[in-house]
Amino acid sequence: MTRDFGDTMQKDAVPAVSADVIFASLRFPNYKIGANNQIMEAKNDPKVLSMKEVVARETAQLLEQQKRLSVRDLASKFEKGLAAAAKLSEEARLREAASLEKHVLLKKLRDALQSLKGRVAGRNKDDVEEAISMVEALAVQLTQREGELIQEKAEVKKLTNFLKQASEDAKKLVDEERAFARFEIDNARAAVQRVEEALEEHDRMSRASGKQDLEQLMKEVQEARRIKMLHQPSKVMDMEHELRALRAQLAEKSRLYLRLQKELTRTKKGEENVPHLYELEGTETLGSYLQIQPCSDNTPELSKCSIQWYRVSTEGGKRELISGATKSVYAPEPFDVGRILQVDIISGGQQITLSTTGPIDPAAGLGTYVEALVRKHDTEFNVVVTQTGSDHPTEAIHILHVGKMRMKLCKGKTTIAKEYYSSSMQLCGVRGGGNAAAQAVFWQPKQGLSFVLAFESDRERNAAIMLARRFAFDCNITLAGPDHKSPSDT
Repeated sequence: MTRDFGDTMQKDAVPAVSADVIFASLRFPNYKIGANNQIMEAKNDPKVLSMKEVVARETAQLLEQQKRLSVRDLASKFEKGLAAAAKLSEEARLREAASLEKHVLLKKLRDALQSLKGRVAGRNKDDVEEAISMVEALAVQLTQREGELIQEKAEVKKLTNFLKQASEDAKKLVDEERAFARFEIDNARAAVQRVEEALEEHDRMSRASGKQDLEQLMKEVQEARRIKMLHQPSKVMDMEHELRALRAQLAEKSRLYLRLQKELTRTKKGEENVPHLYELEGTETLGSYLQIQPCSDNTPELSKCSIQWYRVSTEGGKRELISGATKSVYAPEPFDVGRILQVDIISGGQQITLSTTGPIDPAAGLGTYVEALVRKHDTEFNVVVTQTGSDHPTEAIHILHVGKMRMKLCKGKTTIAKEYYSSSMQLCGVRGGGNAAAQAVFWQPKQGLSFVLAFESDRERNAAIMLARRFAFDCNITLAGPDHKSPSDT
């Protein structure tokens, strides 16, 4: 040992580290010496988890959330997990490269210490041997870490394969759901197209025969209701709007057809040049109402005229006076189906007779509806009492019970009227009352007590009349309006 030992160590004893060594970081890792000279890597942040723990936690979270996620969200989560697995694989590859660099560094460091060991003596030589043993221990520790890294790499590879398979399964599920949705939408569109075709065919038949055949339309409406139970409410709502628009167009064309038919009838009779003071407006079918309309401003006011409605049989042509039908508006009732309606207007000694173009048509589906109600022992209808012959308050919600033996009107638990079918009972459509006449009936349970009842719809009104007359006929009672002259027509 000489005074120049420091310079000799710096220049000759320690060979320079080769330039091909690449450090993974800017500083050499920090190590601690544990028991039995074990080298332990110091962790800067005790809260940082290892890669294996992170992968296990992420896998548990994905499996836990898989049951709660929708198909679309599940596919998105799997794609994110796949990207995370790829990132973990890349990090493992970088750590493997860094581990290889550490092996090269440790080997060169050991070679340098071995070279230094041969040039020193005494205490310094012991220190160099201790350093060599520490480097060898560090190499053993690094080898152990490499084993763990290989195991983690295998787990990451398994997780990547699992996520890839799960992502493919999720995509298959999404494709199946989309195909099923497209199939259901195509069915809905086909149903709407069938409705449109049925309406067009019905329109052509209406122009040819002058009658409205709604059976096909009802079938399509039932099909639309079935679709309503299977598809989204928004699609069914659009379909209902289309059906309303088609019904409005059909009603408008029917009114135009009736007007043209009236003009054709007048032309055939040679009355095209004769001025017409009044005409009948409205659809000639059960559930609607007919109204007298003046044709010019010089026409006498209807309030100053005498009006009387009649029903005429298509077979004998005999006119039957409809008692109480003395208003400008009349709503056909079930007795009028299959008969022609006429109205006489008397003004200033002049009589004008107006007539419907043909018999009153029945309401589509009403007969089937009544047959279903007949099988019940008692049927309830929500009504409003608009007029009464007693002091009972009007404009209140009541329940009308139509049974096999009697009819009853109640409000809550209070019974207003309850009578068995008898010859003194009367029931018919209201003969007047404006455009609400199609939903109102006149009911006289007994002499001295009568009501005018307004139903929720014209369908309910006509069904109640037909049902009560059916039960009364089973009791050998003819249930009709005031002064009805055709008991055999029940």
